[in-house]
Amino acid sequence: MVKIIGDTTSGLPESFIESHDVPIIPQVIIFGDTPYLEGVEITYEDFLTKLRSATELPKTAAPPTELFADAIERLAPSREPILGIFPSAVVSGTVRSATVGLQQAIDRGLPEDTDVRIIDTQLVAAPVATLIRLAVGWAEEGEDADTIESRVREMATRCRVYFMVDTLKYLAMGGRIGGAAALLGSVLQVKPVLTFREGAIDTLEKVRTHKRAVERLKQLVVEQIAPGENGHLTVMHADAKTEAQGLVEYFCQELGLESIELLAVPPAVVTHAGPGVLGVGFFTE
Repeated sequence: MVKIIGDTTSGLPESFIESHDVPIIPQVIIFGDTPYLEGVEITYEDFLTKLRSATELPKTAAPPTELFADAIERLAPSREPILGIFPSAVVSGTVRSATVGLQQAIDRGLPEDTDVRIIDTQLVAAPVATLIRLAVGWAEEGEDADTIESRVREMATRCRVYFMVDTLKYLAMGGRIGGAAALLGSVLQVKPVLTFREGAIDTLEKVRTHKRAVERLKQLVVEQIAPGENGHLTVMHADAKTEAQGLVEYFCQELGLESIELLAVPPAVVTHAGPGVLGVGFFTE
């Protein structure tokens, strides 16, 4: 069976990780001079507490290369192909770290013909979790590596991510602001609706109030997902659970769905976007 590897920027739930034995490599969060492996050395709740009280923005780093090497070596004896499904290389060093980790494993004796494929989804957060979840399901159904890789890459091109932040300062300070940089210094009190284009953050629209930004998120989803279809829709948030749950209930009613997955935006993403992130991710037909 094809093996799948991911990382913590996906926000994949711990219950799924454990039940399917998927190696999830932790990102590094650095408060001051102290690094923490996300989800291993610092919990989500502790991260938010430290972020709120921090006098300066914490830093992030891609997972150490040896963690990828270790994971690959652990899976390699099965002789099954290994697919790494990772966030956009534009905003994260994870793809590079995984690539170096693979070479480290080879240098340590991993057979050079071991089939390891590293996929840059050009996405981040919940949609990456969806792709990992689907890839694991396809692997468990017996699909081969070529089929799974092709499906993941094709689906990634059809993904839509829309989100809003309380303030642009975190994106600006962390250097991840991308095409939304044009909004900085604006005299308008805007609450922009942001998106991902070619792996980078960009501005979709300028909205004047928080309420209107939330309404626009709703509109974008119902315009692009037909009733009765789910588009693998996920709602994601960071410290905005009440509003996120409201979106879930709204979409269930409008689209005729029984349930929609609600995921927390992972710490490595929140560090750059700030608390209060609210967003949606889905795949068009």
